Amino acid sequence: MAPIAAQELLTAPRFFDTVAERYASIEDYIAEISMLNGEERMEGTLSYRRPNLIRIDFTRPADQVMVSDGETLLVHVPRYNVTLQQELRRRQENVGGLATAQGLRLMRANYSIAYLEGPAAVPLDEGSNVMVTKLRLDWRSTNEGFRQLVLSVDDNGLIRRIEGITAGYDEVRFDFRNIRINQSIPATRFDYTPPSSANRLNNFLFEQEG
Repeated sequence: MAPIAAQELLTAPRFFDTVAERYASIEDYIAEISMLNGEERMEGTLSYRRPNLIRIDFTRPADQVMVSDGETLLVHVPRYNVTLQQELRRRQENVGGLATAQGLRLMRANYSIAYLEGPAAVPLDEGSNVMVTKLRLDWRSTNEGFRQLVLSVDDNGLIRRIEGITAGYDEVRFDFRNIRINQSIPATRFDYTPPSSANRLNNFLFEQEG
């Protein structure tokens, strides 16, 4: 990743490509993640292993688990003793899967890319010592899960925040903290069997086509 001073020489699409190249070199990572959707806030630990294994162990809501292999999404909600299973569409946005090499490839193909305000780094939040470059992505077709995305990228080329406006105009935000890359996470980390007593609900996000 180029030093932040050199980024001023990069167009926004080229800067995005350097971020994608950074993520393409990552075998796995662990991060603390928080997700904000309206008034609802969720927090947990995200584990990722290339190409598309994702697991989030939530602390808020406590003991909730989400696992995905890029084709199937499984969410266990102990509060209601229910397990939700969803077959994912090709372009469906997978929670947690945006900050991956695969997610960035889809963004590059399906969104126009510009700097939010310019190439200069700004604080992630007011008073924050984390400096980020912000990119604005706008959808090219209505098939995407988000109309607009704003990526905040730190000087290590890591995504620290994703802000999105969904197709239904809902605003969501994902924050990534304490990112630890290439931790040799075993594939077994992503094996998850929900309690047999849990009720199972399949394809809860939409009706299957055809």
